Amino acid sequence: MSWFPKPSSPRVAFADLRAFMRQRSRDQLVGLALAILVTLIIIIEFLVDSTMNTAPPPQIIYVENYPANRTDADIEADQKKDQAEQQAAMLEKQKQFQKLENELGM
Repeated sequence: MSWFPKPSSPRVAFADLRAFMRQRSRDQLVGLALAILVTLIIIIEFLVDSTMNTAPPPQIIYVENYPANRTDADIEADQKKDQAEQQAAMLEKQKQFQKLENELGM
């Protein structure tokens, strides 16, 4: 393998690591295993968390298709109807806030 230095090989490197680990006490090996385990858990949690709830939900936009031969009177009637619906929704929202205000005693 070309990424190891010339006088070394993977077999020699693993043998050296094994010899180094044999000189350690059992407590040190348990500590090493726990340190590696905690680190892996933290990395896995970051990887899992980064994929959850990141995309915004799909947004549906409805478009009203009007005929090409629509008159100005039809357009004005539709605008008045839409404005009346918008004002009714705003009044309903105000009533809801007033009801909430009365319930909370403000």
